[in-house]
Amino acid sequence: MTMRIGYGYDVHCLEKGRPLILGGVEVPHTKGLQGHSDADVLLHAISDALLGACALGDIGQHFPDTDEQYAGADSRNLLREVVAMVRARGYEVANIDATVVAEKPKLAPYVMRIRQNIADDLQVDRSQVSVKATTSEAMGFEGEERGMSARAVALLIQEKV
Repeated sequence: MTMRIGYGYDVHCLEKGRPLILGGVEVPHTKGLQGHSDADVLLHAISDALLGACALGDIGQHFPDTDEQYAGADSRNLLREVVAMVRARGYEVANIDATVVAEKPKLAPYVMRIRQNIADDLQVDRSQVSVKATTSEAMGFEGEERGMSARAVALLIQEKV
């Protein structure tokens, strides 16, 4: 069996007038994340972790913000495309471990739905997807509520035949 590990990181500014989408779930908040797509910082970090594990670059290379076809794109669709790339190379997702850093809102009520969305998109069991949320203790851009960030680690496996 071959195993590969990938790491992803993403960050977006917060702005009024946009919905806050995390893990494909609209989370009630006074601000949303700014970006060319739906700016789902969590799914972007996971996508980058998966791409990184296969040495396929990052989501900006595959879905550039200069391409109008991705304007307002649903990041769940982008994640599913990334999973297809990973599978085309013979790998399956063993697990994902991700953390969202945001001062507000509290994400605990949404984590199970977020995990299920991600598991569905990865075609794995929810037990293979960990999503955590933390604050930055009022420090930095996350603590000042100017933005959010996410980090993710992906473990991929390939059965030898």
